[in-house]
Amino acid sequence: MHCPYCRHTDTKVLDSRVAEDGGSIRRRRQCQGCEKRFTTVELMQLTVLKRSGATEPFTRDKAIAGVRKACKGRPVTEDQLQCLGQEVEDTLRTSGYAEVPAHEVGMAILGPLKRLDEVAYLRFASVYRQFESADDFEDEIAMLRHDRGDEPTADDEAGITSLVDEVALRPSRDLLTSAPPG
Repeated sequence: MHCPYCRHTDTKVLDSRVAEDGGSIRRRRQCQGCEKRFTTVELMQLTVLKRSGATEPFTRDKAIAGVRKACKGRPVTEDQLQCLGQEVEDTLRTSGYAEVPAHEVGMAILGPLKRLDEVAYLRFASVYRQFESADDFEDEIAMLRHDRGDEPTADDEAGITSLVDEVALRPSRDLLTSAPPG
């Protein structure tokens, strides 16, 4: 550990405490060179096991990038996306596993996204779950209505068709595969 003040490499740990959530350790250190004190936080390394068998570190920004595309044109703020990303990361960290299958990352995204914006949820789910027909959209919309406790009406049938058309035209197949912007 390098001292942030003088870049000296020898530091002494004065105090260690587990954070409230149990997912990190806070250490109070003192530089042996300049004797200044500073705090470090150690987090559990969370890795994603991809379908190919490769592993990579979990990055909240990459998870948010796919959700951002699904939310394009929707009334979703960047702050809401950041909160969603934090919720997804917290869910994955509290699962207790250091290595999480990529499928579980997508599943962790779907719940908070459904609460945030249903149209964005449908866009993301259509790519993530590989919808192949309008029937898949209709089934998912029926499930959304059931979860809300809504009863379908005659006007809803026309609304389903227009919503399916809107969602089917907008999502791109690369929602889950693009790198974060920047």
